[in-house]
Amino acid sequence: MKIIIKDSKSELGSIAAKIGADKIRDAINLRDKANIILATGASQFEMLGNLVKENLDWSKVTCFHLDEYIGLSESHPASFRRYLKERFSEKVKVNNFFFINGNAEPVSECDRLSKIIEQHPIDVAFIGIGENGHLAFNDPPVDFEIEKPYITVQLDDKCRLQQLGEGWFSDIESVPKSAISMSIKQIMKSRSIICTVLDGRKAEAVRRTLYEDISPDIPASILRLHKDICLFLDEDSASQLKK
Repeated sequence: MKIIIKDSKSELGSIAAKIGADKIRDAINLRDKANIILATGASQFEMLGNLVKENLDWSKVTCFHLDEYIGLSESHPASFRRYLKERFSEKVKVNNFFFINGNAEPVSECDRLSKIIEQHPIDVAFIGIGENGHLAFNDPPVDFEIEKPYITVQLDDKCRLQQLGEGWFSDIESVPKSAISMSIKQIMKSRSIICTVLDGRKAEAVRRTLYEDISPDIPASILRLHKDICLFLDEDSASQLKK
């Protein structure tokens, strides 16, 4: 695992986007196409803002959506479909973007997306880590062995409080209790992972991810087993790491 720490969020986002874009470029050069995963949340603002400025042949890129709330309208400010359309797919013209429809019947939607992504090996996954150590919406304790690419999950209280704290909802009662999420195994199949984690509220999760035993109680700890991952931290999210 390569760890990059910068005190500037904008600089960190720029570096993460550049390294991620280089990996997309490599995939296009090798296979004439690239498949990527995109996450949402406050930690991804700067990275995505820089990624869309990269000089890439986006027409050869297929995108997959990491997770989405069940039952939340796309017009809601917290909709991840809305987030990714406004910050990414309306700015670059990709080959295809397979969004998760949180208003569809969940099991059928998981089946639909699972069949698609199984035909598109992922080159680069752009992800984050949650305050409770989750990857996507896989809250602890997580099942590392689930084979299905997309699954339905229940969101724990800490996860829902994070969404409230980031300003996406007006009160905790408004935060959905379930979601469609990419599974841990599917994320780990990605050839490369660009993981951006910002702010002091993530510091404990970062420390536990890097220093504690790999465990279902710390979903992100599994990342230490990946062969090509870059972890991007600001000074706040890295504040509990050993100097």
